[in-house]
Amino acid sequence: MKQRIITLLSLLFITPLGFLCKFYSGVGAKWLNDSFGGLLYEIFWCLVVFLILPKFKPINIAIGVFIVTCVLEIMQLWHPPFLELTRSNFIGRTVIGTSFVWSDFIYYVLGSTLGWLWLASIRKINEQRRGKTTERTESTE
Repeated sequence: MKQRIITLLSLLFITPLGFLCKFYSGVGAKWLNDSFGGLLYEIFWCLVVFLILPKFKPINIAIGVFIVTCVLEIMQLWHPPFLELTRSNFIGRTVIGTSFVWSDFIYYVLGSTLGWLWLASIRKINEQRRGKTTERTESTE
């Protein structure tokens, strides 16, 4: 239960941060909007998958998110009508993107790595908490 709460709190932190990056218009806006946003996008999806599938290993989640994101990036080279329709609104553009950029893969690697470390930290906190609970239960018996 604690793992889910920490994951939800993490999502409540990373989601607004991701949107702030998308709408930021100051110095370095292009890099923050496009490139750095990809890093946050990876972390976000790692957290979402972890919330839904908490028993999965963090490394497997991070690798899966990385692969799916890379496929989505490559799909940006493809412009069939159904994808163009999806990309015609904000959510579609945000989720599947609009233009292929090779350098995005660097941010996907970094984001997936940070996502993996983030999930591993949540898991470790949860296991330590569970261990303390078990110790307390055993000491009262």
